[in-house]
Amino acid sequence: MASISEFLPFRKFQRDSISSSIYTAEPFPSGDIATLIQEFEAENDAGYSFFSEAPYITPDAIYDVTRIYNADSSIQKVYLGQGTYRDENGDPWILPSVRMAKEKIKTCGHEYLPIAGLKELREGAVDLIFHDLDIGRDRIASCQSVSGTGSLLLAGLVFRHISQAARSVYITSPTWSNHRLLFETMGFTVKDIPYFKKDAFDFFAFISTLVAAEEGSLVVLHTCAHNPTGCDPTRDQWMEIASIIKQRRLFPIFDSAYLGFSSGSVDEDKWAIKYFTEEMGMEAAVCLSFAKNMGLYGERVGLVAFVARTAGLAVNVQSVLEKCQRATISGPPAYGARIASEVLNDPVIREQWGRDLLIMSGRIRAMRARLYFCLLEMETPGDWSCLVEQTGMFGYTGLNPAQVRYLADEYHVYMADTGRISIAGLNEGNVEYFARTLDCAVRYVSSEEDEENLDVLTEDGELDLS
Repeated sequence: MASISEFLPFRKFQRDSISSSIYTAEPFPSGDIATLIQEFEAENDAGYSFFSEAPYITPDAIYDVTRIYNADSSIQKVYLGQGTYRDENGDPWILPSVRMAKEKIKTCGHEYLPIAGLKELREGAVDLIFHDLDIGRDRIASCQSVSGTGSLLLAGLVFRHISQAARSVYITSPTWSNHRLLFETMGFTVKDIPYFKKDAFDFFAFISTLVAAEEGSLVVLHTCAHNPTGCDPTRDQWMEIASIIKQRRLFPIFDSAYLGFSSGSVDEDKWAIKYFTEEMGMEAAVCLSFAKNMGLYGERVGLVAFVARTAGLAVNVQSVLEKCQRATISGPPAYGARIASEVLNDPVIREQWGRDLLIMSGRIRAMRARLYFCLLEMETPGDWSCLVEQTGMFGYTGLNPAQVRYLADEYHVYMADTGRISIAGLNEGNVEYFARTLDCAVRYVSSEEDEENLDVLTEDGELDLS
C-alpha cells in the first residue's frame, strides 16, 4: 500500500518561465485516504494513554469511613470518625458567635482578596496568638491560608524556596494522617518521632529522637490536643523540648488546629508557642485553622504566621509567602475569612466565642467522663483512665483494625482504623450503646481470626446489647 506521504493534498509543479513556484491541489484518490488514516491511527495509538503510568491511590481512610457511614441506613449508627463537633442531639452546631458574625457581613460583596488574604483577619489572628507576647508585630510575616492544610503547605513551600538545609521534616508517630502526605508531596524526607506508649506521651523517646535530629530540619509540633492521641506534653516537658530544638537548630512548626479545645481557653492552649518564641527567643511558624474552634469546616479559613529574628527578615519572608500563595491558589476565599475576622475583632462577638469554646470543650470533657464510667461499671478489660486523662476532641482507644471492623460490621459504629474516636460525636443518646459495643470488641476480638468466629457468638446471643 502507498505511504501516507503520497496522499498529501498538495504537490509542487516545475517552475514556470517566470521562475515562480506554483502549488495546486489535487483531489485524493477516492476512499484511500480515510482508510489509510484509520490504519495509521490504529497502528500508532493502540493502547496509548498519557495516564498509563498513573497509579491507583487508595481513598483517604477518614473520608472513606464517612462515605460508608452515610450509606448506612441503620437507625443505631454512630459516627466517631471525622473531627467535627456535634451538639447533644448529634447535630452540627453553628456557634452563636458565628451566627452573630454572619449577620454583620450579609451585605458584603464578592471581590477578590489580596494575595496575602483579608487584612483584618490576618491582624486579628496574629493578635489572637501574640497579643500577650513581647514580640514586635514587624517581626511577624503572615498569610491567610486554605484552613490548616493550606497553612502547613505554605510553611513547607517557604522552606523549599529559601533553604537548602531544610530537607527533612520530623512528625510525631502517630500523627494526623495528612502531615506525611503534605510534606512528602513537597519533596521533604519525612521522619517519625516516637510519641505514644502505654496510653501516655513517650517523653523519653521523643526527646531522644530530637537530640539526634539532623540540624536545620523542621519539626511539626501539635500546640495542644494532640491528634490522634489527646496526650500533650506538660509545661516542664515543653520547656525541655524547646531547649533541645534550639540547641539542635531545628525549626518548630506549630500545628494549631484545636486551640480552645483542650482547656477551653486559647491563651492557655497556646502556652507552648509563647514559651518558644518569647521566653526562648526562637523563630517559629504557627499554622492556624478556624475549622474546629469556629465550626467553619467547609469555609476553609486558616493562617500561617512566621516569627522572624528581625523586621527585615520578616519582610523577606512575607514576600516569599505571597509568591508561594500566588503560585498555588492566587488568593484565598473571602466569605469564611470575613466571618472569622468579625469573631476575632468585634469585642462582643469575641466574648461570645469565648463562651462557645467553653461549651464545646466542656461537653467533650463530660462525654469523656461518661464513657469512662460506663466502661468502669461494665468492668471492661483494660485501664480506661486514659480517656479522662486525654484532652481535646479525640480519644485514643487502642482498638486494633479487627476490632474497629467488627464494630462497624456488627453494630454500625464507625471510627478511624487506628482506634481514634471523635469524643465530640458522643452524646447521652449514644454513649451507653457505644460503651457496650466497645466492651464486646475488647472482650471477644483480639485478631482477625477472632472476628471471623464472632458470628457464632452473635447468633447465640452472647453479645446481646439490649
